[in-house]
Amino acid sequence: MRHLLDTHALLWYVLNDPQLSTTATRTILDPANDILVSPVSFWEIAIKVSIGKYTLTGTHEQFVEECLQQYRLSLLPVAPAHTSLVAVLPYFRHHKDPFDRMLVAQVLTEGIPLVSADDKLDAYGITRVW
Repeated sequence: MRHLLDTHALLWYVLNDPQLSTTATRTILDPANDILVSPVSFWEIAIKVSIGKYTLTGTHEQFVEECLQQYRLSLLPVAPAHTSLVAVLPYFRHHKDPFDRMLVAQVLTEGIPLVSADDKLDAYGITRVW
C-alpha cells in the first residue's frame, strides 16, 4: 500500500527521532508498503534550512539523495490534479500551512493515507496514520 510522509514524519524517520510513533515506524518499515515523499516536503525543509530553523548534516541535495536512495523512499511528484484540488479545499482558520494543504491534496487525489502526527489535518477528511 502507498503512504505519503508528512514533512515532520520524513525528518523524524531519517533522523531516527523518538517522536516518530511506533505505528508510523512500522508502516514505514513494512516492505509491503511503498513509502512516498513529496517534493513539497523537500521544499519546506529547504526553506526552514535557509531561515535557520533546521540544520542538515550535509547539503540539501545530499539529504534528498539519501532519502531517495538509502531510505528507498519514492517520489510523488506534484501533478496538476493536486494543485487543482488545493483551489477548492476548505480553508480552516486553525490551519493555514500551504505545505500541509498540498500534501492533503496529494493524498486525497491519490486516495492514500498520510503518515502524520498532525491531527488538525483530519478536518480535511484524509486517512491519517500515526
